[in-house]
Amino acid sequence: MLSQNPAEITSTSPESVENTNRRLPTAVDAVSAYAGAGLPWYGLDAGWQGARGLGSVSTGPDGIVEFGTLRHGDPPSTRPDARAQRKSVTVLTMAKLGRRPLFKPDGQPAGSVEAMAVGSAAALAGVGLVEDNWPWDLDPSVRQQWLDQQRELAYVVSEVLAGDPWQPLTLPVGRQQQAFHYRESPYGWVMASARPDCFLAAYGRGVSAYSLAFVRVDPKLYG
Repeated sequence: MLSQNPAEITSTSPESVENTNRRLPTAVDAVSAYAGAGLPWYGLDAGWQGARGLGSVSTGPDGIVEFGTLRHGDPPSTRPDARAQRKSVTVLTMAKLGRRPLFKPDGQPAGSVEAMAVGSAAALAGVGLVEDNWPWDLDPSVRQQWLDQQRELAYVVSEVLAGDPWQPLTLPVGRQQQAFHYRESPYGWVMASARPDCFLAAYGRGVSAYSLAFVRVDPKLYG
């Protein structure tokens, strides 16, 4: 799913010591990935007083940046005993890309990439919400099965955005009111909409979606 930001190397094995002689990804690289993506990045407006951070930038098999995320609030839980109620919102900006052809290294056709659509943004936001809610309470033998099922469900419910479980929600985006497709789940909420310059989606938990407003942002403020 979503690719990860460059991480710090903490291992002290001989291999990692040798690798420190090479150039490692840095926070500057992460910000550069956003800046070079050519997307009109959106985040929460100044009304959000919580933490902000970079999420991830994802490219298609043809190397074109398809979407990226910016995080707001608490990070996902990484401990099974972390029971505190998280408050988080992740904003996803997706490029408006049509169907693109793919080619093999020798130049021969190798299929195509599907066109981006508001349903695509809704599906990825739904998958992101699921993956932010690691099922610690489930037996380890069935956790992966649960995640696979919930990811598939996120795609299925995003195929048709009219009617259940979706409902209309209008929120400010810049100086305009924007209509979103919105749904709730046991793990949080998901919304998605089509902007003139991109597809805009978000998912969150512990924060009321009705209280949010979006604006164009500079990813440097999140790095």
